[in-house]
Amino acid sequence: MKITNDIFNVGVNDHNIDLFEGQYIVPNGMAYNSYVVMDEKIAVLDTVDGNFSDEWLRNIENVLNGRTPDYLIVQHMEPDHSANIMNFMKAYPQTVIVGNAKTFVMMANFFEDTDSFDKLVVKENDVLSLGNHTLTFVFAPMVHWPEVMFTYDSTDKVLFSADGFGKFGAADVEEDWACEARRYYFGIVGKYGAQVQTILKKASALDIQTICPLHGVVLTENLGYYLGLYNTWSSYGVESDGIMIAYTSVYGNTKKAAEILADKLTEKGCPKVVLCDLAREDMAEAVEDAFRYGKLVLASPTYNADVFPFMKHFILALTERNYQNRTIGLIENGSWASTAAKVMKEMFSKSKNITWLETTVSIKSAVKDDNIIQLDNMADELMK
Repeated sequence: MKITNDIFNVGVNDHNIDLFEGQYIVPNGMAYNSYVVMDEKIAVLDTVDGNFSDEWLRNIENVLNGRTPDYLIVQHMEPDHSANIMNFMKAYPQTVIVGNAKTFVMMANFFEDTDSFDKLVVKENDVLSLGNHTLTFVFAPMVHWPEVMFTYDSTDKVLFSADGFGKFGAADVEEDWACEARRYYFGIVGKYGAQVQTILKKASALDIQTICPLHGVVLTENLGYYLGLYNTWSSYGVESDGIMIAYTSVYGNTKKAAEILADKLTEKGCPKVVLCDLAREDMAEAVEDAFRYGKLVLASPTYNADVFPFMKHFILALTERNYQNRTIGLIENGSWASTAAKVMKEMFSKSKNITWLETTVSIKSAVKDDNIIQLDNMADELMK
């Protein structure tokens, strides 16, 4: 795909994959993007997943039209982007591999005989001239690996953003960008909000007209929208006005309480209520919604003096991603020694800026009239 007169996307679309990184459901596949900058000297940016070696090399050959590349720029060493480094070097052995010091440490971990290739070790803000095009390397450590760097082409005003601004889904599928980009961001990058904030500040000093990520589609219009969402996500801000109710239920009683609360919130005018059965929802979707909205209600039965396993998994997924700046309410159910509310609250002990609702709903086996009153009080508190 031609991006500018001199820049081409030679990546591939994977419609065979079912789980990305062995855990994220990707019904619309994945894109593994790779880019070629054609100039007096030619630079290839990143490779693709190991299952697509032949297709990717053919794509490069078609763009090169008989020429040979001068540089292979490695922005990220994760295997879905680096797996074909050795295959590329076999095809084009005179190419200089460009990366930072950490890149080459990782490269030696993945591959044998890397010392046999010519290397160019770059530092933050180093510049590489291709002729008309000037590339500047902008380091982005822990977005989301320590060696990650972005590359900025000041000629065509293109930011090659590694995994930043990526999304689930192949590039040849039309779908809403925000949904799959949000699920991708919070699933994979969400823990590293502070590091994303740092790279956003660096990017704000650049005149960017196109963003070329390693996953998903190339972004060419309304870039303020994408940058704004990344700022909200990485600062753990509230994106949308609404309330999420996440529940687990054994015999349906805790589910009933969650549904009653959802109905009451709707009746009271809540603009959006998301009701999530954690045993059946894609966990990445549940995590995405928890970060999207500013208020969260957790409903769980006590289970082995703890909380139900799906709830524990969900809370751990939130806290390991630095869940913060939110309001949380608790609904617990227990037939004798109920501990769910206490356990759930303790799991957030290291989370920043959590506001707890004064109302905690405590159910003993089945929802009773006093629980209905508690749920109504909780709805009023959430609507304030």
